Amino acid sequence: MWLIPAIAAVILIGLDQATKLLALANLKPIGSMVLIDGFMDLTFVENPGVAFGMFSGQRWFILLLTGAITAALVYFYLKLPKTKEYKYVRMAMVLIFAGAIGNMIDRIFRGYVVDFFEFTFFNWPVFNVADIYVVIGVLVLSFLILFVIKDPEEEKKKDE
Repeated sequence: MWLIPAIAAVILIGLDQATKLLALANLKPIGSMVLIDGFMDLTFVENPGVAFGMFSGQRWFILLLTGAITAALVYFYLKLPKTKEYKYVRMAMVLIFAGAIGNMIDRIFRGYVVDFFEFTFFNWPVFNVADIYVVIGVLVLSFLILFVIKDPEEEKKKDE
């Protein structure tokens, strides 16, 4: 049951790392280029922090926090019921895990996270593919927890 999600995570992490290598090779020397005029640029940024630059320079704290989060994700993933109802929960958790590991790899080997997508039509921090995984995973997981997954006790009351 864990092999397919593990392969999916490896593929997602590989895609994230490939895009970062492309950014390092092609964007770092030039800094920035327009991708879609008035909407999005590709801008090379070395991010030593987390979202919005928080904890900048706190590399070991960020690594420990990421390690704890990924360990918790793996633990809860393995504890989830092996039913179809939790399929999307598991997918969301794989996305979050892959994003966390993708950025963790950067912090370990580079000392910073490579960011390169920049919205130009409003002020938003520069981000990367791993960040997209985390955001989509958290949004899906939040939606499922708030609106889809029912507490077994709640289900029993509804059936009575």
